[in-house]
Amino acid sequence: MFAALTRTPVCALGRLTLLWIALWTAGASAAGFDIVSASSRLEGGVYRLNARIDYRFSPPALEALQNGVPLTVELEMEVRRRRGWIWDETVYALTQRFRLEYHALSQQYLVNNLNSGERRGFPSRRGALQFMGQLTDFPFLDQGLLITGERYEGALRVLLDLEALPAPLRLFAYLSDDWRLSSEWRTWPL
Repeated sequence: MFAALTRTPVCALGRLTLLWIALWTAGASAAGFDIVSASSRLEGGVYRLNARIDYRFSPPALEALQNGVPLTVELEMEVRRRRGWIWDETVYALTQRFRLEYHALSQQYLVNNLNSGERRGFPSRRGALQFMGQLTDFPFLDQGLLITGERYEGALRVLLDLEALPAPLRLFAYLSDDWRLSSEWRTWPL
């Protein structure tokens, strides 16, 4: 009987430890950015980019946002010339930047397109993130910049710009995985 009693707390402790590890791992993997889809089409001599991005900010980043810290997201776009024997050559690169802010007084989320100056307000964070995550017919590249007969691919990734954070927060951001939010490169043929 004594052996049965001593095994029960050990088993319970083991199960509790496994549950804690599973929850911690799930929480850690939940944050990040994901490019769900990306493609381009040629229209009137211009390649137009369509992409859908899923933004999942970490709890510390969301807490900072709620406390008035703006978060800047960069969309890095490239056109690469495919080469068989050596690495691909980047022939064109463009960065699109968005700044997400929360204004407590108006209870609005603001999205600023830092390239165009466009500014939009949203009553919910979800609405703001959906707007930031939907690129439709974005003028990506002029066809005249490409050499006929060569193979090209488009590439897109998204990341949180740590350099745009306020200086006191930047050090913590560099030291914490919670702030290193980015996606993998997503490529597609042009």
